[in-house]
Amino acid sequence: MIRENDRIAGLVLNWSAVELAKPHMDPMTMRAKVVIDAAGHASEVCYIVVHKIGCRLRTENGGIMGEKSTWAEVAESKIMDNTREIYPGLIGAGMAANAVCGAPRMGPIFGGMLLSGRRAAEVALELVQSAKVSI
Repeated sequence: MIRENDRIAGLVLNWSAVELAKPHMDPMTMRAKVVIDAAGHASEVCYIVVHKIGCRLRTENGGIMGEKSTWAEVAESKIMDNTREIYPGLIGAGMAANAVCGAPRMGPIFGGMLLSGRRAAEVALELVQSAKVSI
């Protein structure tokens, strides 16, 4: 969901069921002050934001850069930098963050996934407590 100021303001919850059943109804939505994409390598929320909305992410190329080849040590070192707000109201975490920002896949395996989750929560709290979120 995009609302005021081109900001992510929630999620569509049951779109797959609606597409399969083809009922004449809108899918359910849920408002949120902040959304975290921790969907792994596929970075599904970021993918939908880029492809359905046509917006630019806060990445080098403005889109999903894609994962580089397997290199756990580098992935581990990059994940904390990549865990951040990548579009207003949308935070990338874990392997989704690395995939969106073009870092290597496979890993982090030395605690980086846990630290990325904690960092995503810290970023979300900062956004909610700041004037940046007005939902």
